[in-house]
Amino acid sequence: MRTLSERLEIFKSSDLYPVVSSEFCNGRDVCDIVAGIAAGGAKLVQIREKNLPDCSMFELVQKCKLITDRYQMLLIVDDRVDIAMAAKADGVHLGQDDFPLTEAKQLAPEMLFGVSTHNAGEIHKALAGNCSYLNIGPMFPTKTKSVACGALGLEKIEELKSLVTCPFSVMGGIKEHHLELLSAKGFRHIAMVTEITQAPDVEAKVRHLRQIMKGSSNG
Repeated sequence: MRTLSERLEIFKSSDLYPVVSSEFCNGRDVCDIVAGIAAGGAKLVQIREKNLPDCSMFELVQKCKLITDRYQMLLIVDDRVDIAMAAKADGVHLGQDDFPLTEAKQLAPEMLFGVSTHNAGEIHKALAGNCSYLNIGPMFPTKTKSVACGALGLEKIEELKSLVTCPFSVMGGIKEHHLELLSAKGFRHIAMVTEITQAPDVEAKVRHLRQIMKGSSNG
């Protein structure tokens, strides 16, 4: 079992942050999508399922963990601290209305806990709670998640990232053509949903996206 510090080091070394929801997989099996992501070289993946019964969700996370363990990846579960703990996942990503961060950390002190943030107040609160990482977004308009604030835009997110003192990712409507600019501007962990999960060849897509990020950050 990995320690928190080991998990955090893997997160810090990651680039692309794939998020998988069955509703955005074009009818394909989530595990097949996760397998493609793993083969493409991503170092972590998040499973986000809002509508599955608990038993089905637990079974899905267990199956995905067999894949992520094989590739020595991090497996993050959206929202569900209980299922992540039961399936021995590496972490949980918490929204603003999800289980409180402080209590979650007490339940699972060796897990990563990420927090979705949309403004300066939420960033300060997540940092005060000693989150493992946080996400800022949505950067661009997106159909995968509804948030009251709407798209923040690149300029606002650049402003917000100056407040962050822990690892962070960005998310929301990000497509392949955004990656070169975002990587050049220092965004090291970029979360994407449909650009990955709806690709005809997920493995090839992940390899290509990571190569863009690597090339831009080195340039």
